[in-house]
Amino acid sequence: MVELSKVAYVFPGQGSQSTGMGLDLYNSYPSAKEVFDEADASLGFALSRLCFEGPEEELRKTHNVQPAILVVSIACLRALKEATIANFPPPAFVAGHSLGEYTALVTAGALGLTDAVLLVRERGRLMYEAGLKNPGSMLAVIGLDEETVKDISFHSETEISNINCPGQIVISGAAQALAEADKLAKIKGARVLIPLKVSGAFHSALMEPIIAEFSKVVSSFKFHPPAIPVISNVTARPLPDVDSIKEDLVKQLRNCIQWQGSVEYMMHSGVTTFYEIGPGLVLSGLIRRINSELQTFNISGIEDIAQLACTENPTN
Repeated sequence: MVELSKVAYVFPGQGSQSTGMGLDLYNSYPSAKEVFDEADASLGFALSRLCFEGPEEELRKTHNVQPAILVVSIACLRALKEATIANFPPPAFVAGHSLGEYTALVTAGALGLTDAVLLVRERGRLMYEAGLKNPGSMLAVIGLDEETVKDISFHSETEISNINCPGQIVISGAAQALAEADKLAKIKGARVLIPLKVSGAFHSALMEPIIAEFSKVVSSFKFHPPAIPVISNVTARPLPDVDSIKEDLVKQLRNCIQWQGSVEYMMHSGVTTFYEIGPGLVLSGLIRRINSELQTFNISGIEDIAQLACTENPTN
């Protein structure tokens, strides 16, 4: 018996934003407009306007950009459903990169939209505060293997914070430590080194000051068992129940994002096609570098939805 290939929906994290994102969805699909309206009402200010008009420096702030990307991603998913594309496949798994894991939880019915918006707003605020208490940043190292980057991290007192795909690993740490890591990576033959525009050393021990408070915040929200398997950023395995979800969200703040492992788990579980839903093309690029035979589609606006409709409906 031939097993049908499976599909996964994946959702972007911080860094995928751009001014104007979601405006076409808002103007074209009532279901997308409802998502933005619900987010604006829950936050008490026009997050939608910030997405559509900026200013960019305000949108980029951690406590703004996290709910913004989540809302645009969910608006995109709702618009996709509203378009009622024939035979559009449901996901066998959902996953997201860092912040994107919250979008995945909403998609799986484990967290309500309003709760998710409020939770990631608070997450962003605390992450920004942690960056003020323990200043630091993140550096993408391109062209070195994991063992080499581990060695660099050990000798520079930095930490591996994202394993994105073969040859793309992100490290976090204090500014002086990252400068030392940069120097060592060049000596080891790194192809490119990219400082990330973030307000702190996310997914590292420098987030430790906010862990206890964030744990209380997470505990104050209502979660439900996921209706679709959600892949953990920390373990690269499905989160089976509410307790594991809460624990994972707290651990995720100071532990490495295992994106490569997450994609490989889904791939080995039969997934051959990944739909990246939300702003940007980052995850699609990473997935193709993990395995060039995997199919990826990005859905970030009405043109992508229209293109899918033409693909899925041969009569159009």
